[in-house]
Amino acid sequence: MARITSLSPEETLRRYREADLPPYSGFVKGLHRVLFVDPKIAGPVGQVYGYLNLRPDAPLTRLQREMLATVVNGLVGGAP
Repeated sequence: MARITSLSPEETLRRYREADLPPYSGFVKGLHRVLFVDPKIAGPVGQVYGYLNLRPDAPLTRLQREMLATVVNGLVGGAP
């Protein structure tokens, strides 16, 4: 079984603040704990997420985003 390196919630928040990102609610998502192991990738991944998901004119519908998430989850061996 593959092991994914992740940070503690406290370390993740520290790195988030050091990256000078907008204020955050304080809840640390698992994805952030993985991404901030290498902060150089956290920013670009966040930009892709924002482009695909957060804009009113996002290029993917909600259904397409869910389908993409399902496929990626399957490829990385996630639980159904």
